[in-house]
Amino acid sequence: MKLEMLIAVVHNSKVAYYSSIIQSHQANLQMAMPAKGTTHLILDYLGLTEHPKTLIASIVRTDEAGSLIEELDGLFKKGKEHKGIAFTVPLSSVIGTLVYGYLANDKRTVNKEA
Repeated sequence: MKLEMLIAVVHNSKVAYYSSIIQSHQANLQMAMPAKGTTHLILDYLGLTEHPKTLIASIVRTDEAGSLIEELDGLFKKGKEHKGIAFTVPLSSVIGTLVYGYLANDKRTVNKEA
């Protein structure tokens, strides 16, 4: 199984919602950090405020990535508070069998005693 990094930028109020959806697609590792949306320069110029955003970076299996992107795309179209962007970048290598097993959610390679 190959792995990909999923990058998603979503509204702060929906981080837990999108994080649980990503986790349901066998993503064991997720990181969330503050981000700015693409319109922040124009809104600053006009004196308007924007909704704070969060960047979620996750490692997903390639066989799950396509269906996850499709699901997120459908959710992003639900309304203004659900807007976001998501894409994946393929990973060329991962060092270590245990690390790979954890990231790929492959229970055969992860030692239960470790």
